[in-house]
Amino acid sequence: MSDERYDFVVASNRLPVDRVIDDDGTPNWRPSPGGLVTALEPVMREADGAWVGWAGQPDLELEPFDWDGIRIVPIKLTDDDLENFYEGFSNDTLWPLYHDVIAPPGYHRVWWDSYVSVNQRFANAIAAVSAPGATVWVQDYQLQLVPRMLRQARPDLTIGFFNHIPFPAYGIFSQLPWRTQIIEGLLGADVIGFQRVADAGNFSRAVRRLLGYSTKNPVIEVPARGGVPKRGVIARAFPISIDVASFEHLARSPAVQARAEQIRHDLGNPKTIMLGVDRLDYTKGIGHRLKAFGELLEDGRLKVEDITLVQVASPSRERVETYRQLRDEIELTVGRINGDYGTISHQAVSYLHHGFPREEMAALYLAADVMLVTALRDGMNLVAKEYVAARFDVDGVLVLSEFTGASDELRSALLINPHDIDGLKDAILRAVDMARPERRKRMKALRRRVRENDVNHWSQSFLRALAESRRDAGRGADDTLDDLEWTVERAPRS
Repeated sequence: MSDERYDFVVASNRLPVDRVIDDDGTPNWRPSPGGLVTALEPVMREADGAWVGWAGQPDLELEPFDWDGIRIVPIKLTDDDLENFYEGFSNDTLWPLYHDVIAPPGYHRVWWDSYVSVNQRFANAIAAVSAPGATVWVQDYQLQLVPRMLRQARPDLTIGFFNHIPFPAYGIFSQLPWRTQIIEGLLGADVIGFQRVADAGNFSRAVRRLLGYSTKNPVIEVPARGGVPKRGVIARAFPISIDVASFEHLARSPAVQARAEQIRHDLGNPKTIMLGVDRLDYTKGIGHRLKAFGELLEDGRLKVEDITLVQVASPSRERVETYRQLRDEIELTVGRINGDYGTISHQAVSYLHHGFPREEMAALYLAADVMLVTALRDGMNLVAKEYVAARFDVDGVLVLSEFTGASDELRSALLINPHDIDGLKDAILRAVDMARPERRKRMKALRRRVRENDVNHWSQSFLRALAESRRDAGRGADDTLDDLEWTVERAPRS
């Protein structure tokens, strides 16, 4: 491994690139899909920083390399790591637990042991590429032990952690056998970011209950221990967003607008196109959405000749049995609705079980009259913000679950409780029948909100908090952090 060190390091479970094999057999790299990569790429390029993460394939041992202005530091994960750390503890213990136990979590000691081991591997790699006094930004629930491990190995570092998924109420979190270790792991950071104010509050309450530390919002007082002096840890909300200017620019391109028209034509030019875009996950409320739509067709309140629901469900964690069962359930429901209500010329549900490039997503957003975001629990949900950003025509209606982080900001959407099927049906009808003046008024307010709180605002807020925590801790100023704050602050907005 190179001895090169970096002043700014990001760590996440996945790298911002995926390894692909070209037609001629040559390995290559392409940008990974996902909100985290979209959010952090611009910051990383400006920082000339390093990104530590898994390359997406088991038993792949690669040397660090440069990609599009970012130093890529791959971490090797074995098949056992994937089974126990990733599919096991991360996605069959933490994910359902943190999403209000929508599905039952599994608690297995072998999974926990693997989680500790992989987190230590990440911490070692981060420490090895971090320059003296560097700033490290650790991402998400797969790496919650890394901050403390780094604090113990490299007390000179300024450490940030951002949790992209919800943090549960104490009554739920307390079920975790390793609850104290997780809390102590996170408290190794100087700044811990959450999507919602409620999530930060849940974390602070867990700290008080489990460790008895004093919490004075947003500061948690961590007492001196093991040679580490007393510290103040900031725990507060930094709601993540998207690159609004980039997404709107994409939607305005003639090719994307032409594709949106083609989509409407291919669907038979119905009066209304509704759209759902989700990872195939039990937290997304896809089944609730389909149930409401099917009942509206059954009741005769919607007619299949007038409306089509396009459901994009990108593959997710297909080696996990819960997700395989969910796919079967969703596809059976789609088939039943189409069988009961479809005609030769009109399909009730157009179901697409694969991902799409950004250009196609922008076209789908433009083609859709109504966007349905019915998540049962979601840290943020960037799809809702992408839909708003794409609607430069100031049209369209967003139906948004109140259990998403986005609902805290996008108050001009039609907010719904997805568990209330009758209420969801009423909201769908209201969206379908909404007059153009009200649609425009609501969309203007939504667009103003996402412009004010774009990805630049998110990263600037978090970096500023890190810089302040560094100064408060007596580690002095950080030119890299100051430069990044200045860069994202003056970046162009849509």
